[in-house]
Amino acid sequence: MRLATKLQSLPREARDTLFLLGVIALILLPQVPNLPWWCSTLTAIVLFWRGVLAVQAKPLPSRWWRAGLLAVTLVATYATHRTLLGRDAGVTLIVILLALKTLELRARRDAFVIFFLGFFTMLTNFFYSQSLPTAFAMLLALLGLLTALVNAHMPVGKPPLMQAARTAGWMALLGAPIMLVLFLLFPRMAPLWGTPNDAMTGRTGLSSTMRVGSIARLALDDGIAARIRFDGNRVPAQRDLYFRGPVLSQFDGREWTSPPLFSRGFLAQNLRVRGDAVGYEVTLEPSNRPWLLTLDAAPAKPELPGYELFGTPELQWFANRPIGDLVRYRAESFTQFQSGPQRRTAALQPYVALPPGSNPRTAELAAQMKSDPALAGAATAAFVQAAMQRLRTGGYSYTLEPGVYGNDTADEFWFDRKAGFCEHIASAFVVLMRALDIPARIVTGYQGGEINGVDNFWTLRHSDAHAWAEVWQEGAGWVRVDPTGAISPDRVGQFQRLVAQPGLFAGAINVMSPTLAQNLRAAWEAVNNGWNQWVLNYTQSRQLDLLKNLGFEAPSLQDLATVLLALLVVASLAGAGWTLWERSQHDPWLRLLGQARARMKKAGIEVPDAMPPRQMAARLAERFGAGAQGAADWLLKLEAQRYARTPGPALAALKSEFRRLAWPH
Repeated sequence: MRLATKLQSLPREARDTLFLLGVIALILLPQVPNLPWWCSTLTAIVLFWRGVLAVQAKPLPSRWWRAGLLAVTLVATYATHRTLLGRDAGVTLIVILLALKTLELRARRDAFVIFFLGFFTMLTNFFYSQSLPTAFAMLLALLGLLTALVNAHMPVGKPPLMQAARTAGWMALLGAPIMLVLFLLFPRMAPLWGTPNDAMTGRTGLSSTMRVGSIARLALDDGIAARIRFDGNRVPAQRDLYFRGPVLSQFDGREWTSPPLFSRGFLAQNLRVRGDAVGYEVTLEPSNRPWLLTLDAAPAKPELPGYELFGTPELQWFANRPIGDLVRYRAESFTQFQSGPQRRTAALQPYVALPPGSNPRTAELAAQMKSDPALAGAATAAFVQAAMQRLRTGGYSYTLEPGVYGNDTADEFWFDRKAGFCEHIASAFVVLMRALDIPARIVTGYQGGEINGVDNFWTLRHSDAHAWAEVWQEGAGWVRVDPTGAISPDRVGQFQRLVAQPGLFAGAINVMSPTLAQNLRAAWEAVNNGWNQWVLNYTQSRQLDLLKNLGFEAPSLQDLATVLLALLVVASLAGAGWTLWERSQHDPWLRLLGQARARMKKAGIEVPDAMPPRQMAARLAERFGAGAQGAADWLLKLEAQRYARTPGPALAALKSEFRRLAWPH
């Protein structure tokens, strides 16, 4: 209360300046994680300094101060980004320039420059995030800037900020229908926004490589990777929910990588499917990677407008450029399938390659298995079952904290540590298979997920990232084997994940009510999903679908422009009609009196606006005598119609009589 009173007692210039500085801080606050530390620090210092100068009514710094700060900013920006151009460097500069401009805020003209800089800086927040919280924060910032702009056009007195805020809110509300029409019908352009940074190291998620044993502790990332909606809610069995990502087949002893694209054509895909197809729609979050997630296995190309897609022999689907924006695509998959050659060929030889001298104890284990009488001459399936039985009964564990492995990661897993997460298990298994001269490879992707009970979308999180193996078998081709399921069956069959320690806030909610925490998260994610589906993913194809619903058989961009132009014409006509209606709502009595005043002016009699009809009649009689008797009597009737105790003639009758009157000249 004391603070509000103190603010009210400030001069208007100081109060308005503090309000504008607060709006600028709201605009810049979401940018802090994306800015260099020195930029955020310098901006905060400049805004605080300007606020102190406003409260204490001290003079603003000289141009030399501002020029010096600008020079320091340019040097620091170049040192940080190695350029003054581009997205990151440009955002850094615009933020600093907006802050420095407040140090020369003296006149209304300077305020207008700050308003326009503020509107532009608002847009830069969407270069990094188009999430619902960012949009809400920018809506508040927009209302704040509009309030400051309206307030700047109230030069007299000290109008309350709430009055300016109401006017700004009304302006925004009136502009909302125009914004909605432009959003729905203005042709979709190529994405303007930047792409998120790729930082997967040490966290769950997908990458084009898998370095085994270099991470001592895996941090679970609960962020959403994709949302899936199955047609008719026909969700496959839990054990079949494998969403395919990068396939890794080259191994240097520590790191698994994918083969170059040009070398993948030597092994035919030869996909053979059984059973019914599963149709679904995927909303994929930006990953800055070119691959698409599909349920194993998708024989047909997914439907993704705006991208060129191609498949690989490893059953992957790639786009022609990294996925830097939220995208939505349809696909069909068959959970029962086989792929690859059914007879062993030379093309399978790279899938048994191992670095010379690596993992000697695993190689020795393979030799022992081959010499085992029970496995002598056995098929591949028998060796796979023997390895899986060893994982089930050998005291192995699935953990997020396996510690840092040495050079021979498979040896350490099989004989020493006997603990790891899915990448350790899959890698050790594939190394053993290759040591047995069985072609094998690692597949990474997502397994499982969870259903959101609010919107019925299936949610894949980065914590659902998984690695499994594919082993080649004579007569069958590539067959999926998930060695993690042998150690931790719940990881695959019942969607039970290892859970990281929750934060303080989340932990407090879970202690009070785990169900409440789960429901709140589901509701929030459903709201975010709605924002993604209807706003961020409103593409050109959806615009054309909207025209189809309006009756266009084969809509095009020309039809889109035609509809937009037609709406513009209708809006213009509606505006003209509103203007005519509003004019007709003015006081008809005053309008008739104004017409009489205009007739008297033609007769050479100047009549003040405030003169009543009785005095106007007296002036007519004084000037023209009996020649103006009819007009004078009409003016007296007009006054009686408004002010007499007994109602005079109806206004319609007076209008008709006015048109017949002969006014003197």
